[in-house]
Amino acid sequence: MAADKEYTEDTLFDGRMKCVQHRTGYRFSIDAVLLANFIQPKPGDRILDLGCGCGIIPLILAYRWPAVRIAGLEIQADLADLAGRNVALNNWEDRIDIIAGDLREIGKSVKPGSFDWVVSNPPYRRPGSGRVNPGAEQALARHEQAADLASVAQAALWAVKKRGRAAFIYPASRGAAVISELKNTGLEPKKILAIFSYPGVAASLLIIEAVKAGGEELTVLPPFYVYDERGGKYSPEMTACYKP
Repeated sequence: MAADKEYTEDTLFDGRMKCVQHRTGYRFSIDAVLLANFIQPKPGDRILDLGCGCGIIPLILAYRWPAVRIAGLEIQADLADLAGRNVALNNWEDRIDIIAGDLREIGKSVKPGSFDWVVSNPPYRRPGSGRVNPGAEQALARHEQAADLASVAQAALWAVKKRGRAAFIYPASRGAAVISELKNTGLEPKKILAIFSYPGVAASLLIIEAVKAGGEELTVLPPFYVYDERGGKYSPEMTACYKP
């Protein structure tokens, strides 16, 4: 498959993890790498990735946390199939399950309260805002055509157990809307990590961790810089995300 002109094979962690992607379709971004390296599950935890794409977040989590089990839910059949192939490519069939399904109908494939963690790097552009990505695969992955903020929050609430945790990555410009939606849904924001391209500029992304039925207490974590300076090298924190 990797040799096919329709695919590329990428590696992470000095080649210890492989990920095949569509050459011209949706391809994972740094957002997924940041989110996968953010959460801190416990041994034995069950983690669900809503909108798993090619499976990159489940793959990173399986590599980083050998004692957890992960499931990925993906609406696009081609991407769900690709995620399944990536699981097999890394020999993690016993630890990662890929589910082809719609998070708006999560009750058809996921039992309520069956996960300790839910993570999601969901579509983040509202319909009609900005340039729509070329190709249906990229458009569904980046624009809220099949999963808006409310449906992502509701799916997370359904899947995660009481006092379980959910983590989302969104553009910083949508931070207020994300926090409001999570609180209204019953997911209480607990931690916020602001991600900056480099020092001296406004934050570009937020990772927000919430607890189902949690109390009102919020921690703003120290800033995370992707680069050490404009046009420079990865920061030590970003470099650590790719270390074996």
